[in-house]
Amino acid sequence: MNLSFASTHSPIGFYFKQSPRDFVVEEIPLYSFGGEGAHLILKIRKKSLTTFEMLKILSAHLGIKESEIGYAGLKDKNALSIQYISLPRHLAAPKIESFSHSNIKILSATYHNNKIKLGHLKGNQFFIRLKKLNSFNAQKILEVCSRVAQVGIPNYFSYQRFGKESDNYRLGLEIIEGKRKIRNKKIQNFLISAYQSYLFNQWLSLRIDISHLIATTASNLLSKALKFYLSCDEIPLEFHDIAYCKMLQKQPHFFKIFYGDFLCHYPFGKNFILDETSDLIAESGRFMRKETAITGLLSGKKAKVSEKEAGFLESKFLDSRIKSVGQRRYAWIFPENLSFYYKEQEAQGEMNFFLPKGAYATNLLREIAHREIIEETKEELESCENEILFGD
Repeated sequence: MNLSFASTHSPIGFYFKQSPRDFVVEEIPLYSFGGEGAHLILKIRKKSLTTFEMLKILSAHLGIKESEIGYAGLKDKNALSIQYISLPRHLAAPKIESFSHSNIKILSATYHNNKIKLGHLKGNQFFIRLKKLNSFNAQKILEVCSRVAQVGIPNYFSYQRFGKESDNYRLGLEIIEGKRKIRNKKIQNFLISAYQSYLFNQWLSLRIDISHLIATTASNLLSKALKFYLSCDEIPLEFHDIAYCKMLQKQPHFFKIFYGDFLCHYPFGKNFILDETSDLIAESGRFMRKETAITGLLSGKKAKVSEKEAGFLESKFLDSRIKSVGQRRYAWIFPENLSFYYKEQEAQGEMNFFLPKGAYATNLLREIAHREIIEETKEELESCENEILFGD
């Protein structure tokens, strides 16, 4: 994955490892709960447990199936996590008061008409503690946070998606190619989604590289530079147009927008495509103001595919053999309420920020540090991966 976006700062040194003390995540619901209905809604705080482990514990105590418990997202094991779940009221309400567990605390309870489903959240609020941080690097973090708040960050899928050896996507590709058969549908879908995520990350890295190329290459040489970089003989005619290349360079946001791109109103809204009548400089300004954001493709059925120049680049990472449902995902996100506080005597920094659903806090740390962040041991990653692959 590309380590650079609009910033070119040198790597920043600090130590980070996920733990309930140093990594806190709180889920923000998509909607408010009505207070009445057939589902008991619990706000739960857990630590040192995956979401699946928590569901098993609750299922065993309440005598209900795990499939009857609704949840909006999976939360990290090595964290202090706050999330909402829904339970059938008539089954859970009589027994929930007697529930007790050292790593699970029920913070509040209410009721609602509907079961909570995967994706029913606005996003997550994070607290992260960085250690072994000197004052010089703390100042650099403050400067980078200011820049990130202004221009955002690329929305890569993080390492959690790819397994301890970062090769889950290869297994997913083998399934797509018919070279590997897996009976367990849950495992199969997980591996295919890893392959979809890998293609998305590769496309996003290419778009970042091309944005750098546009910013650093004379407009009359851009077509030759693109041919060389892409190792192809033909590129869209627009890239041969010097006026068009100059227009790309004038876009205020670093991440360049092309005709045929699918954008989405940010942070929630409908996708829309940019045709030749669109003012790309104006659209880049809206992007800079966090009113819209570019989307990338997760290959699969029913997914909308980009067109024109954007489609030319996207086609290099389109796999029509994927039969899973595809979708479009934000290629770029804007962390909100981003703050950083340095405790000099402890040589520690504290970060608070909000990310929309589907975004990874590890990506923000990675962009700020301008280097890879290894926050879990292989053993911890394997434990988490096994819960996803083999949980009931």
